[in-house]
Amino acid sequence: MIYSLIFPGQGSQEVGMGKDLADAFPAAAEVFSRVDDALSFPLSRTIFAGPEEELKRTALTQPALLAASIACFEVLKEKAGEPLRPLFLAGHSLGEYTALVAGGALSLEDGARLVHLRGRLMQEAVPEGEGAMAAILGLDPPAVEEICREGAPSGECQPANFNSPGQVVVSGETASVKTVMALAKERGAKRVIPLNVSAPFHSRQMRPVADKLLEAFGESSWKTPSAPVVSNAWARPVETVEEIRSALFDQTFRPVLWCDSVNFMADKGVQRFLEVGPGAVLSGLVKKCRKGLEVRSFGRLEEIESALSFLKGESSDD
Repeated sequence: MIYSLIFPGQGSQEVGMGKDLADAFPAAAEVFSRVDDALSFPLSRTIFAGPEEELKRTALTQPALLAASIACFEVLKEKAGEPLRPLFLAGHSLGEYTALVAGGALSLEDGARLVHLRGRLMQEAVPEGEGAMAAILGLDPPAVEEICREGAPSGECQPANFNSPGQVVVSGETASVKTVMALAKERGAKRVIPLNVSAPFHSRQMRPVADKLLEAFGESSWKTPSAPVVSNAWARPVETVEEIRSALFDQTFRPVLWCDSVNFMADKGVQRFLEVGPGAVLSGLVKKCRKGLEVRSFGRLEEIESALSFLKGESSDD
């Protein structure tokens, strides 16, 4: 069976994620323990018990989601009883780092340290209140791009996530984002939703973050991944270490081409997508990107057998 494994990004976190797996599987518990050791503080305590406001802090959210998703991945590998052979790995924003850890391009420890730094740098890059993001629903991507050019001609607001044909997230300076939101409503958007985020992710304001991350990449050990990882910024696979680092640099301040990435994988023969980690946000987006694709999510103990059956090609309930 041809399939891809995909990993969620920020917004899918919830207090208690992965605890049922950690309680049932030593392999999952070890993931959280290793991340705690790598960061030199007990992140797992916040993941399992909260408080929620603490888990929502970007510097903690990112390594927390990576840990919970890799815990799911390790359980999946153990229960499968044989090597997992996805045609591609991919993840949304932060999830791209998770995909690289799953593929062995980065160690769990290096991945946790990098995304902890990434989250902290993103948090600090723009003073509170000076950056914003908004989801625009019901307008196609070219229409949103045109609105951004009109409302923010110098690039103060730009598309940040092309999530599905009818969902584009914009990001940038607060005043310009508000202008673009108003224009989107005038042009017939079904909904325009301001996002509760701490910084304007995937905008040009994140360029200094990319420069600092590039320096940090040199302190991590990188390998060729076991399966090609489809880059957010390029919507095509990255396989060499040089490509991986370059794509992650670009991803920091360029838009997430999620829909293009899904379509690339589908064009290469992928019919099934398993979302590995908390929530099912990506599963919903995949369905909207192309009709006929089969999706399943695995983030809880009770979902293991369903996920394994799905990977073996047994009939999907979706």
